[in-house]
Amino acid sequence: MPDVPESAWSFDARRSVRLGRILLACVLLVQAVLSLRLRGTAFEDEALYIASGHYELANLLHGTPLPVDFNGYFSGYPKLYPVLAAVVDTHFGLTGVRVVSLAFMLGTTGLLYATTQRMFNVRAALGAAALFSVVQSTVFLGYFATFDAPALFLLSLSAWVVVRTGRTHTLAVLLAAPPAVLAFGTKYASGLFLPTLVLLAVITAYRHRGWRALARGVVLGIGCAVLLGAGSLVTGHIGGISQTTTNRAHGTDTAMQMLRDCANWGGLLALAAVGGSIAYGMRARMGEMPWVGSATPGPLRRISLGVVLTGSTLLAPLYQIHLGTETSLFKHVGFGLLFAAPMAGLGLARLVGPHFRNPQLGIMLYVGTLTFGMVQAHDEYSFPDSTNMVAYMRTVVNDKGTYLAEESEVPAYYLQDVTTWNQWQNTFNLDYDAKDGKHYSGPAAFHAAVMDGRYNAIVLRGGVTPDNDQAVMDALKGNPHYRLVAVLPFTTTIGSGDYRIWVKQ
Repeated sequence: MPDVPESAWSFDARRSVRLGRILLACVLLVQAVLSLRLRGTAFEDEALYIASGHYELANLLHGTPLPVDFNGYFSGYPKLYPVLAAVVDTHFGLTGVRVVSLAFMLGTTGLLYATTQRMFNVRAALGAAALFSVVQSTVFLGYFATFDAPALFLLSLSAWVVVRTGRTHTLAVLLAAPPAVLAFGTKYASGLFLPTLVLLAVITAYRHRGWRALARGVVLGIGCAVLLGAGSLVTGHIGGISQTTTNRAHGTDTAMQMLRDCANWGGLLALAAVGGSIAYGMRARMGEMPWVGSATPGPLRRISLGVVLTGSTLLAPLYQIHLGTETSLFKHVGFGLLFAAPMAGLGLARLVGPHFRNPQLGIMLYVGTLTFGMVQAHDEYSFPDSTNMVAYMRTVVNDKGTYLAEESEVPAYYLQDVTTWNQWQNTFNLDYDAKDGKHYSGPAAFHAAVMDGRYNAIVLRGGVTPDNDQAVMDALKGNPHYRLVAVLPFTTTIGSGDYRIWVKQ
């Protein structure tokens, strides 16, 4: 007599798989609705990457010189995602580029479901997809035109390949190397999670191969290293890795502040992952028919899997604590949550219990995660509405002037049909040789440039670069070169403000 499989959702019968796919479609629909409800004009980063993509595309197709070395300060290789974004922007505008991000994030959730189902079962897979689909970073990045969404998709694709090839020939794991390296090229911060993929390659094969599974990790590591080396030979020096990732300027944000914010953004999913890891380490399977015995993974593999996947949630927070900066952490935390989600899905399944004994507990966890994610994504997505500012600046700019704007990337993107990139100067940093023959940098440079009447128009909104803004404001007081021509109000979730525009007389 053959072994009798456990009943219900602990055994992925054809009926449960079909039902799981239907419920996954519902999860993806909710995720899409939550992301599509976000609205706003282009954020500074979105405008920067899309506009740079147009210049990179012209360079690739026609050899047009680049206005600046985007490769020197981007957090991803500028000829990957920015070029894709520029192609889409040409035909469908900013909305089209954001929809591409949504497609990447929906694909990420779908691959997460497939990966978790392969490791555990349909019930855990649904829990993982449901929780991950509604956390703040997932909802936000689903309608945000930056490197992050495609990088997450490529990492999830690599993880799926690693798990899917766990029982095949050792060399099959090399199929996971190209998407992993592409994820790194798309966004350099993805490199934090390459060791997780290598360890996952070992753990997923350990049950069937024993210590020979170490060969999978070695093969995958070598494959990634070879591809990274080949990529570096093709692309040359990439200064953006150092400036934005490995040697980023240290900030003053405290560790406690960043840990508290990370707990707000993904604490419920991380807590479920910890619970799932502990439960999985103690018992391999939730016995819906406890009298039925079958082979299960050993405790070493179970504990290792929980530690590696759940521990990945700490990689981005700890690295940014080391740097002392919270910049982009609300997005980066989602990368760790992707890897912790399978254990969170298992934790949700164990919380509900065999035979769906406590469904209310699972519903409470999902609704709580949904509520936090929905509100937090809306708050983070509240950018100043630049519509009126751009419309007014269109009446002022031409192809010969020089313009100072606090977030110059936004008007430079919207007005790229009448201006070029080098006509715009932001307020982040400046070195300036003044008319008095002296060289200035920092706030003094902005003050001297405005006093000299260098710019044909100036746009400030405050709050982004306060020291440099104040230097500009001081130089504008009583300055005969400029007059204030417009004050355009806007409102965000953190308060009201206005764009102030000065034009050279």
